[in-house]
Amino acid sequence: MKRRYVFDACSLIAYINDEDGADIVDRLLSEAFSGGVATQMGKVNLLEVYYGVLRDFGLSQAEEVLKEISAYPIQIIHDISDSVFREAGKLKARYKLSLADALALGLASVSGDILVTADHHEMDIIEQQEKIKFLWIR
Repeated sequence: MKRRYVFDACSLIAYINDEDGADIVDRLLSEAFSGGVATQMGKVNLLEVYYGVLRDFGLSQAEEVLKEISAYPIQIIHDISDSVFREAGKLKARYKLSLADALALGLASVSGDILVTADHHEMDIIEQQEKIKFLWIR
């Protein structure tokens, strides 16, 4: 069974902006293109990427980034299953998380996938207390 990863918004933003950790995301995307791993991302996390670019650089750049991401080997999860819904709710209630982070964590938890992130501030405690697997990009 191939390894599976869930991207949160900050990991994709790091890749798009060529920030620290972009090389790790690049490696995962390359492996996904060749079929060695599977990657996914919730649509709410994609929304975080989109509105961040829209806010900082305008509509044209946001649309271009969205088009670019659509060519990545990332399965975009459009619906929230009942199990992810409940798990995200429990995690959000237990920790101080944004809704998007709770959904990414819920997806990783339910699927058993590895969450790709740089959000140590919010998630270090979760890594210590939950059974969710993390790949830290920095």
